[in-house]
Amino acid sequence: MSKKLKTMDAETLMTTPMEPLKFIVSGLLPEGLHVLAGSPKIGKSWLALWICLQAAKGEKVWEFETLKSEVLYLCLEDSFARIQSRLFEITDEAPATLHFAIMSDAIGHGLENQIESFIKEHHSTGLIVIDTLQKVRKTVSANVNPYASDYDDINALKQIADKYHLAILLVHHLRKTGDADPLNMISGTSGIAGGADTNFVLQKDKRTENTAKLICTGRDIEGRELFLEFNKNSFVWELLEPIEMEQLIIPDEIFLLCDFIKSAGSFTGTATELIEKLNLDCSPAILKKRIIRHMEHLGRNGIHYSENRTFERREFSLCYDGNDDMTVESRPQSLPSLPSAPSQDSHLATVTPCLPLCGEINGGLA
Repeated sequence: MSKKLKTMDAETLMTTPMEPLKFIVSGLLPEGLHVLAGSPKIGKSWLALWICLQAAKGEKVWEFETLKSEVLYLCLEDSFARIQSRLFEITDEAPATLHFAIMSDAIGHGLENQIESFIKEHHSTGLIVIDTLQKVRKTVSANVNPYASDYDDINALKQIADKYHLAILLVHHLRKTGDADPLNMISGTSGIAGGADTNFVLQKDKRTENTAKLICTGRDIEGRELFLEFNKNSFVWELLEPIEMEQLIIPDEIFLLCDFIKSAGSFTGTATELIEKLNLDCSPAILKKRIIRHMEHLGRNGIHYSENRTFERREFSLCYDGNDDMTVESRPQSLPSLPSAPSQDSHLATVTPCLPLCGEINGGLA
């Protein structure tokens, strides 16, 4: 007998606080499965190593803030001696939170268990880099659909990234033939690019040049092109042009709400009652949507949200704890449960516990 679909109606979805997507590199590398593709010997591994180092230190990747995390780098085409040599070139100090391995099992033949074992031993793991994808794949039989094989391999690793809320970056190659669409240049079928949450393509106009373009396309990031130059003295890809960051505009109602809750200490009631207290000219549905959408801003102002539902009322609470700019320890660790419907003879309210709202981490979005 098949299981029933787990569904959420649109009204509940619009009014339920969700844990924001965690970014290891703010605005660039969120939790999920990602592909970094480029031609052989173009400098992908130098870029991957530097990103690992910055994330382990909690230092910026160009102008992007990072969430300081433990990092695992599977350098499957290198030796420890070569990795050491590269570290000597790009840094004077390397943290103990950056880990390396030069051998691993393949996808579907033990790699997933190896990764999960590492994560369980290192609970603050935020980033795993596999260099290269081809090194962890088994030879595909001629009878197997290539697209299905590519997608299955990507999906196996994506499930781990989603389960543990971390980023997995796969270093991969480009085809030798060019294409107007950079994603079509990623080696393999479209199952690789299509199965990944984000694709990064590192391209040079000429192999002899030190400059390159990093094309960034993904489900959860703003599409952009970063113009880079490889510094032969520091062995780091440096940003050539400033980045224009997209800013989320905070409505005036949210600023007014923050001031009110900080002054009053708390509020419990319906959206209609809150509109009356704030003397706003908007519908209850719009106000509630703005509260849910801008919870990160509220969280940075130390404001907590909770829901209290009965048959008669659908009210919520906002409370101020006096602590602005909340830290990573304050973040909710799982999505809030949906309020369960009380039985017909029950008059008790179903209460969603007061949730600390997510704020910035190391100056970047969580």
